[in-house]
Formats: sequence, C-alpha cells, structure tokens
Amino acid sequence: MKTYLLLDFFFSLLLGLSGCSKLEDTTKITPDQNEEPTKTLVVPIINEASGIADSKTVPGHLWVQEDSGNPAQLYLLSHKGAVLKKIPLKGAKNRDWEDMAIFGDQIYLADIGDNNKTAREYAFYSFKEPSASTDTIRNISVVKFKYPDGSHDAEAFLIDPKTRNILIITKTDTLSRVYKLNYPFSSTAMNTAELVGNLPYSYVVSAALSGSGKEAIVKTYSALYHYQQKGSEPLEEFLLKEFNTLPYTIEPQGEAVTFAAADSGYFTLSEKGLASAVNLYFYKKK
Repeated sequence: MKTYLLLDFFFSLLLGLSGCSKLEDTTKITPDQNEEPTKTLVVPIINEASGIADSKTVPGHLWVQEDSGNPAQLYLLSHKGAVLKKIPLKGAKNRDWEDMAIFGDQIYLADIGDNNKTAREYAFYSFKEPSASTDTIRNISVVKFKYPDGSHDAEAFLIDPKTRNILIITKTDTLSRVYKLNYPFSSTAMNTAELVGNLPYSYVVSAALSGSGKEAIVKTYSALYHYQQKGSEPLEEFLLKEFNTLPYTIEPQGEAVTFAAADSGYFTLSEKGLASAVNLYFYKKK
C-alpha cells in the first residue's frame, strides 16, 4: 500500500514541476496479480477519454466521454476496440467533463474539472441511457452545485445506490477530498456539496462502483485503490476506510475506470497523451 502511495506522490510532484495539469480479496475483485489484462487496440483513437461506463442497453460496449475542448457527445466503443458511433447531447455543454456512471437506467456525466480552480459552479448531466440506434440525446436534466469552500478541480464521482447521494472526489488538493451532494437535488436552485473527509492520497482521476454497490475502485495515474463495504455502512464511510490495490498497467494518461456490467472484472482506458495508440484494458476476475 505504501509503495502505491509513494508512486502517487511521485506522479503528483512530477505534474506540479512540469506545470502540466494532466499526464499523464475475494472472488469479488481479486484478479491474479501476475496475470496480464486483455489489451485491445482502440480504432479510431479516442484522443481524450476521461470517463467510461459499461453499457446495459448495448451489451458488449462501453460509453466513453472526452473532457474540455471536445464536443458534447458520447462514443459507443465495443469491447473489441471498435468505435461504432458518436451521439451528440442536444443543449449540453462540455465545459470540462471528467467522469461518468450508469445509475439505474440513467447516465450521469460529471462536468467537474477545473484545472485553474476558477469556476464558480459545476454540474451533473443525467439522461436515459441511449440505445444503439439513438442519433441524438435529448431530455437532459442538469444539477448545478458549488463547494462550501471555493473552487476545486475534480475528476471522479460515485453515486450511493442506497441514498442516491453523489460523492465527488477532488484531484489536486494536497489530499483528495470527498464532498457529498445530498439527494434529493434541486434542478432549479444551486446545490451545495458538503465535505465528508479526505483520502490518504491525491490525483484521483476516476472512480467506479460495482453493480452490487459493495465495491468501489478509485483511480489515480499510478494505481487502482479497491474498497469493500462491510455490513450496511453508507458509501462515504467505507470509502474513507481501509483499502487494497488492484492490478493495473500504467497507461499514457489513464483517466477512466469502470466495472464490467456483468461484474466479471473492470476496464481502464487512457487519453492518447503522447502515445501513438490507445488500448482498452480488461482485468478479469478469478
């Protein structure tokens, strides 16, 4: 555990010195530490993948989003690495989308990035998960929020399946902070997140929750931290307790992780960064 924390500190220090805002155990999730993941070349390249979610409506495919400077759209990516289509979101703006999740029949997109920490408000977009035949996503709900203590750069979030509260994990604070948006959210007024704690590391770039809601992965550039629920404790409690690490192949600028919809393992995907190719990695359960 300490080795991974030191690696994260090294990555954080490297990024800070470079002046660059980005680079970059049971039968539940315990892949063989010596087993290589399945590596699939993504064609055509998705340049700045910042969030992924394994589709329920189109089995065998992932939804992929890109971050700031890119169109407000989703990619449909097969598990075999083929980009099938792009679906625009009508009326939405990609200020800095940084993570995504499927909750029930809804997709949530997190417009929470803020490299310069100058934004006054942030947002979550949600809409019904599209089918393979969808050409445009409409009927989008927006939840706007702010922090109680100023601006933060964040790239990860989780939704508690029991309470529907959203947990937002910051990236570039000295230690990544965990803030909570309490459900029900207002769609007309500004919501305010509350601080619930700190993680013992920083540079969190993505997070994912298993279908059962009992396991969470929190991703940094150098590691995947794995949390498991004990009893019926809420998500914000078990996320702030002990963890272990999962197998992970360092990527050029890896900013996306998701559990497989069938709970058969987990996927990671990187931004292109300075690499000539992008691979989709799948880590299978034992």
